[in-house]
Amino acid sequence: MKRVLTFLLLCAAYTCLAQPTLDECQELAGKNYPTIRQYDLIAKSESFSLANVSRQWIPQVTLSAQATWQSDVPSYPEQMVGMLEAQGVEMPGLQKDQYKILLDVNQPIWDGGRAKANKQIAKADAVANRSSADVDMYALKNTIDNLYFGILLLDERAEQVQTMINLLDSNLCKVRSMVRNGVAMQSDADEIEAEKITMEQQLSQIRISDQNSRKMLGLFVGQEIGENALQRPADIDVSTDGNVRPEEMLLNAQISKLSAQEQLVKSSGMPNVSLFAQCFYGYPGFDYFESMMSTDWSLGALVGVRASWNISSLYTRKNTVQNLKVAQEQLVVQKDVFTFNNSLQVEKQNSEIEQLRNAIANDDKLVELRTSIRRTAESKLNNGVINTTDLLRKITDETSAKMTRSSHEIELLQKLYNLKHSTNQ
Repeated sequence: MKRVLTFLLLCAAYTCLAQPTLDECQELAGKNYPTIRQYDLIAKSESFSLANVSRQWIPQVTLSAQATWQSDVPSYPEQMVGMLEAQGVEMPGLQKDQYKILLDVNQPIWDGGRAKANKQIAKADAVANRSSADVDMYALKNTIDNLYFGILLLDERAEQVQTMINLLDSNLCKVRSMVRNGVAMQSDADEIEAEKITMEQQLSQIRISDQNSRKMLGLFVGQEIGENALQRPADIDVSTDGNVRPEEMLLNAQISKLSAQEQLVKSSGMPNVSLFAQCFYGYPGFDYFESMMSTDWSLGALVGVRASWNISSLYTRKNTVQNLKVAQEQLVVQKDVFTFNNSLQVEKQNSEIEQLRNAIANDDKLVELRTSIRRTAESKLNNGVINTTDLLRKITDETSAKMTRSSHEIELLQKLYNLKHSTNQ
């Protein structure tokens, strides 16, 4: 039982200490970033828009009511009125106040392609909105990469500075011993101690920057990033034949949306044809003779075919279509500019990667030489051949060489992942 409890405690401790990898940070940041909620909203909006377009083919029902007064109404000639009155028939004629409650049912049967164009616009708009969200999420990946590799670089610098502090401390103990034995001066020990304090101050600044970067990364991924070292990503092979970037997909979606709008403009110049049925209750009815004799309300119905054509839309259709075509051409130019600039960036990144690989090969040789020179200098100091200033210079040179190598290694990884980002792989 004790062994099981110990194992569980160790697992819990490992979980607390484990740091998210770069891929895990990307995934966590994607789930935590507010833009992720846009996708559900875009899908709902598209569904509502398409449903509304589909309902354009449902019979359109209109209920209206009106009450009017008019200055004149149809009436019988006076001779006929006199003849009817002589026979005892009263014919008051139509009243000037009239009332009507109307139910109109209209069933579209052809709209010139408006519904189809509106459906294409709704779909294209949703694709454009999703592509815009993709661009934001894609930019987030680059931000996470920069933060992650920035922390790795700070950690490497902190480690190298700490190594230098340990070397200075070791040599300081030796020089103090030499001062006590009278073979070195106190100023020699003071010089090493001053350099050690300077390095400790530098280490403190690096750790503050590291903490700030970890807090920033933690805000993006939605969890606290501890003080433990982050895992260095593996070296990757990146092909220059990448996929289409989200920015290009956004421009393509905007071009498609303009094309759909162009179809809508063209269809707006076509006539509408529909079936209709009207049912009304009011005064006067269709039978004017009856309404002239009685003011009672009556029912009436009317069915038929209706055609309408807004010819005035043809006045501006040509210019509107041309404006949409110009807008599409502008987007095509923007796409070409983006593709060109991205290809230049890829070439630049490939060149920088090659330079860093060559630099790392030389860094390994330089670090080996600087380490050998520093060890020789320590031996010479013990024998009184050189002074502390010379030793400090050798230690600084070695530390600088190690820091440069570490920086180049991390920069190479960052460049590889930047290239992966540029080619959307």
